[in-house]
Amino acid sequence: MNQKVLVFLLPNFVFGIFLFGFFSRRQKNLTDAFSNPTENWLAIQNGRKNTLASVCLRNNLNKSRNKLDSHVANQLFVEHKHKFIYCEVPKVGCSNWKRIIFLLQSDLNAEASEIEHDNIHHTQLIKRLVSYPPALQKEFLSNYTKVMFTRHPLERLVSAYRDKLLHSEPFYSTTIANEIRAMFRKNKNSSEKVSFQEFVNFIIAKPPHSLDIHWKPMFLLCDPCNIRYDIVGKYETLGLDSEHVLKVIGAPESLQYPSLKRYSSEKRTDGDITLEYLRQLTSKQIEKIKKLYEMDFYLFNYTTNYEDYFSLND
Repeated sequence: MNQKVLVFLLPNFVFGIFLFGFFSRRQKNLTDAFSNPTENWLAIQNGRKNTLASVCLRNNLNKSRNKLDSHVANQLFVEHKHKFIYCEVPKVGCSNWKRIIFLLQSDLNAEASEIEHDNIHHTQLIKRLVSYPPALQKEFLSNYTKVMFTRHPLERLVSAYRDKLLHSEPFYSTTIANEIRAMFRKNKNSSEKVSFQEFVNFIIAKPPHSLDIHWKPMFLLCDPCNIRYDIVGKYETLGLDSEHVLKVIGAPESLQYPSLKRYSSEKRTDGDITLEYLRQLTSKQIEKIKKLYEMDFYLFNYTTNYEDYFSLND
């Protein structure tokens, strides 16, 4: 071979080998980054928190406050042994998270299944952040692992209706139900159960801040634009997210998130059930309920196109 040709080809051949090696290593690094389940979970967490921060900024929801809002502080439960703060969002597995907190601080001297639903919601043994002075609240928020869980707003709404208005709970099935009947029925003495349409009309007629915690928008309960949650879990990935939360806070390996349900004979509210109820509403009601939960949709990255969402996720 001509020596001049060889001199020309050799550097290009070496450079070609270098490029092949470089891109092969780069592709391997990208693949390896997501082959580890923990790293994949962390990437998802970063995505959720980045979306949250972006929407907060865009909608001017970041407020500089000297003192935490007492309604928000009332939703935050503190577990000191593992430096853990949990924001209670009803209808997103909160009963079982409160069981977890109870077990953590009692050194697992019980089984989750032994803790009754009503007891865990009324016990004074698990502490709310609001019970501490402002200086301590600030200290705990700065140093503890803060966690909240979300759920598709419309599925959470249907779950709240089924749980609270269709069962015999004195406050909801009597007091709240009577208030709804008085607002929307000509016959005020009617004892027929409150319909889902009446329930929705009742909710959209009230200011969002005044709503019951079971259907109040999630962002108003936990204030994620002003409390920087370390972990934002989702009901849709509850098992995986709960497993990682317990690892992060250093919980005993024997402790697992329980899947206990208050009305165990009933099917959990899923996409099919949610669609069944949403199809009872008028387009005007749908638009108003979407408006009520608008920030929950944006902040927690849920689609308002619920027909496709629930069809794809079942």
